[in-house]
Amino acid sequence: MISKTTYIKDTKNLTSLLPSVRYTAPKYIYLAMANARCPKAELYIKEGDHVNAYQVIGVRHGPFFEQPIHSSCSGKFVGLEKHYHRNGKLSDFVKIENDFQDTFDPSIKERTPEEIASLTKEQMTEIIRDAANVGLGGSSFPSYIKFQTNKPINMLLVNGIECEPYITADHRLMLEFPYRVIHGILYVMQAFGCKHAKICIKSKYKDIKETYTQVLKEFEGSGIEICCVKNYYPQGWEVAMIKEATGIQLNPGELPTNRGIINFNVSTMVGIYKAIRYNMPVIKRHITITGDGIKYPKNFRVLVGTPLRDLIPLCGGYKNPEKPKIFIMGGPMMGASVPSDDVIVTKTVTSIIVLDKEEHKEEPCVRCGSCVLTCPVHLEPVQIMNAVKTLDKERIKKLNPTRCIECGLCTYTCTSKIHVTDYIRKAKLIAKL
Repeated sequence: MISKTTYIKDTKNLTSLLPSVRYTAPKYIYLAMANARCPKAELYIKEGDHVNAYQVIGVRHGPFFEQPIHSSCSGKFVGLEKHYHRNGKLSDFVKIENDFQDTFDPSIKERTPEEIASLTKEQMTEIIRDAANVGLGGSSFPSYIKFQTNKPINMLLVNGIECEPYITADHRLMLEFPYRVIHGILYVMQAFGCKHAKICIKSKYKDIKETYTQVLKEFEGSGIEICCVKNYYPQGWEVAMIKEATGIQLNPGELPTNRGIINFNVSTMVGIYKAIRYNMPVIKRHITITGDGIKYPKNFRVLVGTPLRDLIPLCGGYKNPEKPKIFIMGGPMMGASVPSDDVIVTKTVTSIIVLDKEEHKEEPCVRCGSCVLTCPVHLEPVQIMNAVKTLDKERIKKLNPTRCIECGLCTYTCTSKIHVTDYIRKAKLIAKL
């Protein structure tokens, strides 16, 4: 019998050794209008209009920022359709019929090394803002806002840890595009006048360490180094990564910039490279399609807006078509479950996990304390759950559920199979009322 811990460890082996499959020719692409950070959006095009790849076709409005919407292919705007977003909700998507001509928008241009070397931090900030570059590890936080800090930055940390089970999209990106990663790092170091950068990976990723050790020989004196961190979950959490890589312990709610640190996901770093070098927004991304519900788990490099239904046949189809499936957008610990395969790859979708559905009976809490012992932010999940059940708002606020990072460990370790994390999410909403 395979233990739960061993099973999680082995899931990455399904795809980490496989080269990414390039799939950039869907018949239609679908671009999300609004998202979790930008609840409103407007379009600049009308049905029947021709659009170019990389063209700005609309804008999303957030509470204190805006995000341009870029087309990821050239073709015709057909209209709006509803599909499942990575947040698990049905949302409006712009439908564009691909003309397979790959006609680029005139705004795309390559900058020379000399032009890049002359860019100021403010100019880079503007370029990254116009490219709508966001945190591609899943946070979707606008990268240009991080660039606006006036704090002195001494250390850049690049998060290549990818600690969730199953997901290996960043792993493959790091192996397949090391020079893009490194040049992206150099651009950010230039912007902040930063002399030191660490590419953080798990110690067990020997292939990545060997690759970057060799490639970095070409960048001697750059200040970039590989930093091997521990192999536990959630090591990819910002606070845990900073502690392991630098020895600095952030206080709750403290920004890394207060300690002279700025950090980005490794995929975000490649996005920054493309924006600075070619004036390109992110219209392609690595994604892992995996799980016991499909025949051949794989990594893909796809256009943003590609439907999952285009990719499942390339994985050999469903392993047991007669069994109902569970579809998880993102990692199994922090991702969102959706009821069907009618989902779209957005910028921040790192993976789609397909599992055969199994029924688990929830048992009464036995107060074993597993959720308390595993919580990385030292909350009392069982107490929060009980307060939610009784709608004790004052008790909920005192238990401080807003500190929860929704890592899912309380649910995973629960011996009674209770979805504890869901109760914490409800508590966070109640605490904000």
